[in-house]
Amino acid sequence: MELAGPKQTEAGVRRVKPLENFFPGPPPIAAELAGHCQLIPSADVEAGSWQSFRLTYTAGPYGMDDTASLKIVFRFASDQTAPQTTDPKAPGYLTAEASNRATLSCRFDYKQNVRPWDRTVHIKVVKGCMAEGETIVIRFGDTRFGSPGMRVQTFADPAFEFRVLADPIACYHFVPLPEQPAIAIVAGPRARAQAVVPAFRQTGDRFRLCLKTEDRWGNPSGKGEARFALSANLPLIGLPGEIVLRDGEATAVIEGLSCGTAGDLLIALASANGAITAVSNALRLTSEAMALGAYWADLHGQSAETIGTGTAADYFCFARDQAFLDVSGHQGNDFQITQEFWAELGQLGSRFHVPGRFVTMPGYEWSGNTSLGGDRNVYFMRDDRPIRRSSHALVPDRSDQETDCRTAAELFSALARDGEDALVIAHCGGRYANLAAAHDPSFETSVEIHSSWGTFEWLLHDAFELGLKVGIVAGSDDHKARPGASWPGASLFGALGGLTCLLMPELTREAVFACLRERRHYATTGNRFPLAVKAIFQLPIVRYFRDPARGPCRNQLAESAMMGDIVYSPEKEFLLHVEAASASAIESLDIFNGKRLISTWRPYGQRELGRRIRVIWCGAEYRGRFRMSAWDGFAKLDGNSFASASAINFFNPDKQLRMVSPRELAWQSVTTGNFAGFEALLEDAGAGSLKVETASGRLELPVDQIGLESSFVDLGGLDKRILAYRLPDRNPCRRVSLKQMVSVEPGVDNPIYIRLTTEDGHRGWSSPIYLVPDPGW
Repeated sequence: MELAGPKQTEAGVRRVKPLENFFPGPPPIAAELAGHCQLIPSADVEAGSWQSFRLTYTAGPYGMDDTASLKIVFRFASDQTAPQTTDPKAPGYLTAEASNRATLSCRFDYKQNVRPWDRTVHIKVVKGCMAEGETIVIRFGDTRFGSPGMRVQTFADPAFEFRVLADPIACYHFVPLPEQPAIAIVAGPRARAQAVVPAFRQTGDRFRLCLKTEDRWGNPSGKGEARFALSANLPLIGLPGEIVLRDGEATAVIEGLSCGTAGDLLIALASANGAITAVSNALRLTSEAMALGAYWADLHGQSAETIGTGTAADYFCFARDQAFLDVSGHQGNDFQITQEFWAELGQLGSRFHVPGRFVTMPGYEWSGNTSLGGDRNVYFMRDDRPIRRSSHALVPDRSDQETDCRTAAELFSALARDGEDALVIAHCGGRYANLAAAHDPSFETSVEIHSSWGTFEWLLHDAFELGLKVGIVAGSDDHKARPGASWPGASLFGALGGLTCLLMPELTREAVFACLRERRHYATTGNRFPLAVKAIFQLPIVRYFRDPARGPCRNQLAESAMMGDIVYSPEKEFLLHVEAASASAIESLDIFNGKRLISTWRPYGQRELGRRIRVIWCGAEYRGRFRMSAWDGFAKLDGNSFASASAINFFNPDKQLRMVSPRELAWQSVTTGNFAGFEALLEDAGAGSLKVETASGRLELPVDQIGLESSFVDLGGLDKRILAYRLPDRNPCRRVSLKQMVSVEPGVDNPIYIRLTTEDGHRGWSSPIYLVPDPGW
């Protein structure tokens, strides 16, 4: 009978489990033996232009065995045309040919390699083999059979790689070639101008005007000379009559301007033919002394050292010098930040940090899986703090792995245990912040509800349902080295990057932290309009310095509250005072109590409505990565016609609204929680019927039923809707000064905030004023 247990052999005990001999870390062969490649053309190419490239791989000493393969990989952030092998006449047609006529298979996958190089073309030898010196020619955007080529990525990159990995021995273990082909992607011609001024100033204070010209994709462009005449709607001291941007100059700053007249200042730029090229954001000038200034921030983005493009130094330079920000933070994914890069980020933050001029916020993105807490941005007061990662997924040095915080709860616990002077902001990127999994009000003060990924008001609603007292911020989550001015391009980023306006007495890191902890800030979808929200009470109120539901805390008596305040009032109503101004016409102002819409203010009524209508589609599929909703479709009029039409929030220049005929419009459009649509002037204000058909749903109604209030169809998902409503033919309103009584519900939290919408497609949200029940302590 055979006994249980290990069998004896001459060599000793037989192993139940074989020795592990698979170590994928070291390269399978020396890189210099893996072959080499050449890219034609290799000269500079214009961002977003149509091109055709020929990449020739020459086999090295090992040749290419049967089933050996190549990968040509691109960064996650790239929005170039996706390669395809099925339609020779369509964009992005890809071919691969072996010089010895070996049979090759060719396919593309968005995620077939280690991030950030996950966009992958895979070329495999499926019949035959190759000897040293034989070649494979891969054509990207092969135009020989009718394809227009491939559109290169829409954002500039001085070192865009076609990174080539080879597996000549057919073990599916790839080695990068020692020299990688690369091109420089540069900005195109100047297509538009931008003028930026502060949001608030006291009359007589000095301020600056910042100017920038961009190409059609949002890249700063200095191609050719540009000449602008400058004018202002208020008397302005120090404004030159003209400014010239020479060839190579994309930006200019005019310092030392001042205005002694109270009001809303707008500065216009006119081109040589006199047409208005751009109008600045509104600057609210007041004669009263201001306790708090307004400073613009984009606290969220990353560079090529993690999953974006460009260097971290490029990132901060752009934020300061080309987006004209006051505050910026770099938030790379923690599982891709090595100790070396973390130290470099600290040094960069310290070097760029100049109080009173430009403030950097040291930190990183804690990128735990959604079920463990989801994405959180962590910020430190100091540059030299340790990083606590969610994992070491892409960090080969595991010497500090014991400091990892696998869950958001562990992260908050570690920050508290270490006594960190830190802040955390929940956001939605690839993963979304799971507030129900963990939250610590000592650190997590705000939620980010808008970025290039879209609009996420549902994240704020999550916070309300959990009883959290959070402020509202917006950022870009930029991956293109363009923080503060992040256009979505042509890929999965479906919205213009957002901004946060910080209301604080000075531009220092200490003031930024105090501002965020007190929630004294508001968020926008990228516009820089001034916004002030105030609650005024008849009887004294109690203002708390933290959530009183957590127990006794410092408090003070007050008569009014501003955005972010947590207060108790014995009254059942209060006077809400909202002040705002915009360079674009103001469409509406919504007042919310938590998730509930209290009222909508418009600068016009039913009697002012005319022939102008708007059709809007909005929302997202769900909370996760593939939230994008497709709205490709058309609109038709029966018994009426379109006199004119214009697009709203169509960010891709290649996919614009088209007037097929006087009775039909067509488009390609996506949303990711944000909104898009069109505005049309009808030939007849009330005749006929409108039919809107999209990939996500349809809306049909008589034209005379399109009125002041929206007619809409609910399409499920996350607030997926198609809406139609009417506006006056002309809306001159550029300023809101609203005073309205607001009732509160006793015994529960009342988070009161406003949402401002302007006709150019922008939105802004104030951080809530929290009216809370008497804590009873």
